[in-house]
Formats: sequence, C-alpha cells, structure tokens
Amino acid sequence: MSFKTYIFYSLILFSVSTSAQRILTPEEAVELTLEHNYGIKITNNTVEVAENNASILNSGYLPTLTGAAGANYNLDNTEAQFSNGETTTLNGAESSRYDASVTLNYLLFDGLGRQYNYQRLKEEFNLSQLEARETIENVVLQLFAVYYSLANISENKASLEQTINISKDRLLRSQYQFEYGQNTKLDVLNAEVDINNDSINLINTKQNLINTKRDLNVIIGNKIASDFEVETDIDFLLQLDKEDLLEKTKANNISLLQANKNIELSKIDIKSSKSQYLPSLGLNGSYGWNKNNNNAASFVSQSTNSGISGGLNLSWNLFDGGSTITQVKNSKIILENQELQKEQLILDIERNFYNAWDNYQNKLAIYRVQEDNIRTAENNFERTEEKFKLGQTTSIEFRQAQLNLRNAELSRNQAKFDAKLAELDVLQISGELLNIEL
Repeated sequence: MSFKTYIFYSLILFSVSTSAQRILTPEEAVELTLEHNYGIKITNNTVEVAENNASILNSGYLPTLTGAAGANYNLDNTEAQFSNGETTTLNGAESSRYDASVTLNYLLFDGLGRQYNYQRLKEEFNLSQLEARETIENVVLQLFAVYYSLANISENKASLEQTINISKDRLLRSQYQFEYGQNTKLDVLNAEVDINNDSINLINTKQNLINTKRDLNVIIGNKIASDFEVETDIDFLLQLDKEDLLEKTKANNISLLQANKNIELSKIDIKSSKSQYLPSLGLNGSYGWNKNNNNAASFVSQSTNSGISGGLNLSWNLFDGGSTITQVKNSKIILENQELQKEQLILDIERNFYNAWDNYQNKLAIYRVQEDNIRTAENNFERTEEKFKLGQTTSIEFRQAQLNLRNAELSRNQAKFDAKLAELDVLQISGELLNIEL
C-alpha cells in the first residue's frame, strides 16, 4: 500500500470520526471571545465606570440643593422674676421649635479648575477606551496562539495516525516474512517496538489535544459544551505592505496612542494647577421657615418666621506657602518626562516592528522550505517503501524513511502556524489586528 493510499484512508477515517463534531472557525472563536471572555467583560465595566465619571453629573458644573428640617421639644422647670417685682414659678413648662430650610449653593467661578477637571475626566475616559482596546488585542492574540496551537496538534495527530498505520502494515509484513523464512524474529520485534513508540506519541498528542481544547474554551468563556474541532487551513495576508504598515504603526499603535493621551493629561494637569492662582466666586441662597412655641415664662408665646436669603462669597488664596508654585513646576517636569518617554517609545516601536516584520518573512520562508521538504520526504518514503516490499532495503532503512516523513510533516505543521502567529504580531504592532478579516 502506497503512502498516498495511507493518506486517503486516514483522511476518510478522520472525517468519519469528526463528522459529528462542531467545527469552530476563527471568526466564531473571536466573536465568542469578545462576548464572553471574562477579562474583556471586566475591561468593559472599567470603561463604563470611566464614562460615568466623565458625565456632567460628576463635573462640578451643577449646583447643589440641600433640604433640612428639625424639631425640638423642651420640658422645663422655670422660675421667672419680672421687672415689677413679681415672681412666677413654672414646673413642667413646655416649649417647642420647628424649622425647615432649602439651601442652594453654586460655584460661579473657581479659576477654571472645574473646567480642566472636566477635561481630564473626558481624557481619562478616552484613555480607558484605549486600555480596553489593548486588553482586547492581547486576549485576541492569546486566543489565536491557542487556536493555532490546537490546529497544529490536530494536524500532528493526523500525521501520527498515518505513521502508526504504516507501522502496523510493516509489522504485518514482517510477520508474514518471518513465517515464510524471509527474515528473522528480530525484524518482527523491531516493528513491535516501533508501533509501541508510535502509539505512545499518539496517546500523548491526544491528551495534549484535549488539554489545549480546554485552554481555548477558557478563553472563549467556556461556551462550547460539546467536543469540537478547529480549522487547520489558513490564509496568509501576503499583500501586506511594509511601508504602509510602518506608517499605520506610527499612527495606530496602541502604546503610542496611550502615550499621546498621557501627554494630554499632563498638559491639563499644568492648567489645573495654575488655576489655583485665581480666585473663586460662589453663589448661595436659601429659603427658611421656623416656628417657636414658647413656655409661659416668655413674653411671646408663639412666633413664626419665613424668608429668603442669598449672597455671594469671594475667596482668593493670595499665598499658600508656595505649594501651588511647586505643583506647577512638578507638573511641567512630568509633562517633559511623558514627552521623553514617547520619543523612547517611538524608537522601541519601530525596532519591534522591523523585528516582527523580519521574523514574519523568515517564518514564511521556513514554511515554504518545509513545504518543499515534505515533497522530498514523500518521494523518498515511496521509493523506500517499494524497495522494502521487494526486499531491497532493510526495515531499519524503511523506518528511517518513515520517521523522516513524519518529522517533515510535524516541522511543516509547526512552521505554518508559526508563520501565521508572526503575521498576527506584525498586525498587532501596527494597530491593525482588530481590523483584519480572518
């Protein structure tokens, strides 16, 4: 039986065994991850908190309105002496007081500090969105790493199944040849040992496949209850343009965008610190009502008051011991550091891009070489198999050709998925990972 025949039968058996299993596509895996991954859910909640903080309700621009009410009751023993010389003694004299008020406070001007604080809240919200995007990119990249690792193991499993089928046929042939006196018992024993080794490799691979499926299921939020398979065919985005991606890296790299946002926050902090040099002006107003029920010793037995009051208050911190001056100086230094860090980050990002691009091109070249190596290994195995059937080559030489083919397949599988992951690294650095169609 030729090598191509083995592949044919193995693929039939593999398709029959997996026909009832769900095929998880990369697109579906990404969709499930974006919806159910717990890290992404937490990040989305963090963005929602930042959005709430950036609301007008948290800006300080709105006035405050406070209501208050109270009641007091007194039971007194009183001895009162009047100006005419009369004296009155009261035991258990009752008196009460009731009051209610509504107070309005509004900050008309605070040296623009409120304005800059509101701007900072909005920029922090924008920064939280960038941080969420960074989290999503990292999770998606992690997803693909596990997904393509699973695809690699799946292809390796198919290759090992082909290998063990070849080894079983070799054992059967060796047993026949031994029975007819064409070889020794040693060839049979060697074939049995090789089958055992191949079986151990297959068992380990199957367990690795199960473990990796669990890893993938965790990333997508454990949303696939039944067993599943993944797609092993991949397409490379060979139309990628290096210079175009480099420009996109400078414009869309997530770390660089975060650095720009931190610079904006530092600029706002400087303005906010300077706002403390200016005065603040506040408006207050209130409406109050109170009622007094006095005891018999009072000249007025009952009184009721109500009215409106209002006013302006001006506050100006003429000198605070120099803390504001120090704060402004430190804010400027922080801004300078942010700008220096951005310059350093640009150098790092450009280096990382070139490294990732070269790594991608090398991985593609290795994959193409491995593809050629597969054809050579297949040709070598088929020729060795024909000679083995004719008794023109030894079982050791046949086994070596078999192992060469298996190793070539495993190396090709690894090279293919390594190249795809290297491609994704380039896309992440350039900020295009979430914009591509898989």
